[in-house]
Amino acid sequence: MQWLDRIPEGIRLPVTTPLAEVEAAVAEATVLVLEFDAFRDGRGFSLAAVLRERGWQGRLIAAGRLIPDQARHLRRSGFDAVVLAEGADREAWTRMDQAFSAAYQPAVDPLVPIWRRRAAAASPETVVDRLNRQLRDGDAETILRAALNPDLGRRPAVLSSFGAEAAVLLAAVARIDPSTPVIFLETGMHFLQTLDYRKTLTDRLGLTDVRLVTPDAADRSLLDPRDDLWQADPDACCELRKVRPLERALAGIDLLITGRKQYQTPERERLQPFEVFEGRIRVNPLHDWTPGRLQAAMDAGDLPRHPLSTEGYPSIGCWPCTRAVAANEESRSGRWAGAAKTECGIHLGRRAQAVG
Repeated sequence: MQWLDRIPEGIRLPVTTPLAEVEAAVAEATVLVLEFDAFRDGRGFSLAAVLRERGWQGRLIAAGRLIPDQARHLRRSGFDAVVLAEGADREAWTRMDQAFSAAYQPAVDPLVPIWRRRAAAASPETVVDRLNRQLRDGDAETILRAALNPDLGRRPAVLSSFGAEAAVLLAAVARIDPSTPVIFLETGMHFLQTLDYRKTLTDRLGLTDVRLVTPDAADRSLLDPRDDLWQADPDACCELRKVRPLERALAGIDLLITGRKQYQTPERERLQPFEVFEGRIRVNPLHDWTPGRLQAAMDAGDLPRHPLSTEGYPSIGCWPCTRAVAANEESRSGRWAGAAKTECGIHLGRRAQAVG
């Protein structure tokens, strides 16, 4: 921040000027002076912040009735300089500008808030170890609240197939923050009932950011032009329609919430509430839930059920690789029936060889 003795040449506008007029005035300008008639008027701070957020990079100067206590706030709002009144105590302005070296809220300046600095300093492994120790016996909603707490400094999303048990997790997420991103892998092979259920459940729970993620069109045309790859190579089909699309969808996401449970497969028997997977924190709020507990939660919450869940489909994936199961069969035995395959791959990591 600079302290000036006089107002430099440039566009001069009072802070009472409407934003649209300010933006029009500075469209081709490199210097803007915003003049404050009273130090209590916060409109100048708002104008500065909006201009910076919208990409204006000219020199922004504050002038008028201002006090040293506002120095830091002016800088954090995007001002480059302040025109000091005659006889002003320059040292007082400098002292107040430098009084604090940390911030608790993000602003347009590059200063990183303390909570983000602390989170960034902690590796995913450190965070997961701490949360597992603290919340190992916590209920699902407690685990979810910890994962979605902004103080954790992570960018979360929920991965949901909108399958037979999806409503329990999504209802808990909606109670905490219905704007949490929910990723749905639209493979192009889902049952129509699943697509209808996704809309029903989204509307019922008030989820506001359900993201439909599809396979890359070029990959699909090259690798599965007849939509029959699932017959020859189910792993390659899952790679094309789930694994690769999810990788793209998770750009910028560093905490992923899933609905996996220990009872589902042998690979999941030791599932923990929090884990690290490919450098990202993965959260499993329902890790220790049983089928009976899930059904009880569905009843208690009067949650709509997937239409196929009452027709012998306790686990629902893409239609070519999912069948109904008998009463004496495991819940996921209808997935890739007759094959050694038990996972689509999104929870197992990248395949050793590329598809194709």
